[in-house]
Amino acid sequence: MTQSLPIAAIVYATRGVADGPMTALARKLRERGLRVRGLVQGQTHDGASGVRHLMLTDLESGERFDISQKLGSGAGSNCVDPGVLAATSGVLRRALADGTDLVIVSRFGELEAAGGGFAAEMLELMGEGVPLLTAVSIRFLEAWRRFTDSAGAELSPELEALEAWFAGLARPGA
Repeated sequence: MTQSLPIAAIVYATRGVADGPMTALARKLRERGLRVRGLVQGQTHDGASGVRHLMLTDLESGERFDISQKLGSGAGSNCVDPGVLAATSGVLRRALADGTDLVIVSRFGELEAAGGGFAAEMLELMGEGVPLLTAVSIRFLEAWRRFTDSAGAELSPELEALEAWFAGLARPGA
């Protein structure tokens, strides 16, 4: 069944479980000659301190962006740096301008739920009917449903589910 809008969210409870399937889908579709653009999330750990760094990778160029913001020794962890996130949003705007078969946006999270982060770019992509795939923690699932007016598919974090969703999209020329 075709969704009313070509949007989907991988719904997850365990951090990081959506990253591998999203990256695998992008690779498989690109191998078939499709234009897949966007940003996927991953992590690195500083060997000396063990600090976790959140990284976004541009699917087109391979450029990596450290989006972790150091909060100081009392904070106990890193959080997303909205300034770096804003700088990486150009990747999504270029995907819309250049045309693409699928745009992957690493997350719909706390910033997007509050109207920040990649929310504006996601709304623009949806408004233009560009197929969009993201990941949403169950913590933000209700916010995602409000954001999309429940128009998107909700997928399990498995490559087969992502492939089936994408195959079911009605695409011009497909």
